[in-house]
Amino acid sequence: MAIFLTSDSKVIVQGMTGSEGRKHSQRMLASGTQVVGGVNPKKAGTTVEFDGADGGKVEIPVFGSVAEAIKETGADVSVIFVPPAGTKAAVYEAVDANIPLAVVITEGVPVHDTADFYQYAKNSGTTRIIGPNCPGLISPGQSNAGIIPASISGPGPIGLVSKSGTLTYQMMFELRDIGFSSGVGIGGDPVIGTTHIDALAAFEADPETKAIVMIGEIGGDAEERAAAYIKEHVTKPVVGYVAGFTAPEGKTMGHAGAIVSGSSGTAQAKKEALEAAGVKVGKTPSETAKLMREIMQSL
Repeated sequence: MAIFLTSDSKVIVQGMTGSEGRKHSQRMLASGTQVVGGVNPKKAGTTVEFDGADGGKVEIPVFGSVAEAIKETGADVSVIFVPPAGTKAAVYEAVDANIPLAVVITEGVPVHDTADFYQYAKNSGTTRIIGPNCPGLISPGQSNAGIIPASISGPGPIGLVSKSGTLTYQMMFELRDIGFSSGVGIGGDPVIGTTHIDALAAFEADPETKAIVMIGEIGGDAEERAAAYIKEHVTKPVVGYVAGFTAPEGKTMGHAGAIVSGSSGTAQAKKEALEAAGVKVGKTPSETAKLMREIMQSL
């Protein structure tokens, strides 16, 4: 089992003909993802050649719109590699075509645009947004939608939800011998689509996920809200890590959402909230992986 993304998922890539879209489409294909099409109105009717997972060549068609791509391929996931200025329009197009899952990789999307397209997607009742400014998601051995390296881990019983892309990779690598049902990089911007709580609920409902790793970072109150949700609704063991214990107060850090004011949003405050909900919190990623390893040995 997996959440949001399975071996049956059919993926299109908005922006596939650009350099980043092309590079990561190749990586997704190599990991076994069913990439069935690209979208670029200016190059509709053409194809892009990639190396297939079996070593042969594969021609992926480019469509003029998301709606056309869905009609021709049955796609149910779109990965968006569109520059920031065009991201809102790309998401609107995906939502209007009723795509069930839109994964917005783009960094630097104006917060106002994200708030706008997130609400538009929510009002549609059909499209889940992951991102923006995120690495996407992976269900190892099944499918990979985004930029997460497929070779760093394999399938297993751990669920992972993370604000940070690089910490997603590190945690999956450190626990690669146990493996993951799905890893979801939700992004670190102030406004995002899928939240920690959304992923926690999905992992709680997934019978193959036995334990969950949640990675947060300083700024905002998402981790505190997730802690309250865990306390009320999550029965599976959860291990947490909060990036930013050494960050100075009042300083804006790398991710747009990591703004700390006084004690609000600090790593310590988040750690305390999570621990009060029964979550074991590591002080480093490696310590967090060790805590998960101990939990898995006890199950």
